[in-house]
Amino acid sequence: MKPGERVCALDLGGARVGVALSDDLGLMAHPRGFLAAKPRPKLLSRLREIVQQEGVGRFVVGLPLDMRGVEGEAARRARDLAQAIADATNVDIELFDERLTTVQAQRALTASEVKGAKARAHIDEASAVILLQAWLDARGKKRSSR
Repeated sequence: MKPGERVCALDLGGARVGVALSDDLGLMAHPRGFLAAKPRPKLLSRLREIVQQEGVGRFVVGLPLDMRGVEGEAARRARDLAQAIADATNVDIELFDERLTTVQAQRALTASEVKGAKARAHIDEASAVILLQAWLDARGKKRSSR
């Protein structure tokens, strides 16, 4: 990635795609709401807009593995959509293990007393934030160990 480019994390769901963006320094993840997952052409168009508007140089896409780390049907669908995003945006894609991000997001929303419909409205973006922050933290640890 070039200096100043941002990272966009996507938490893929059947109905909604949670979105989070890194800050300019690549240290913190920030929520950016969600996009409708369907129709796919509209989703890809919105992602192209985000790339242009926000200076995105990489997408981090959640890879849903089971608790043993094995890929199933959901992981295959995530890989297919990640490839479509790469083709549509010409931006690098990195798949990142998303196990437990939804559980962590639900706990965080519960702890902040966000409940019911409001929690459901924010779970996708909260999951994307957790995914992106985990990716940023892992990348920072790799850099500091060199």
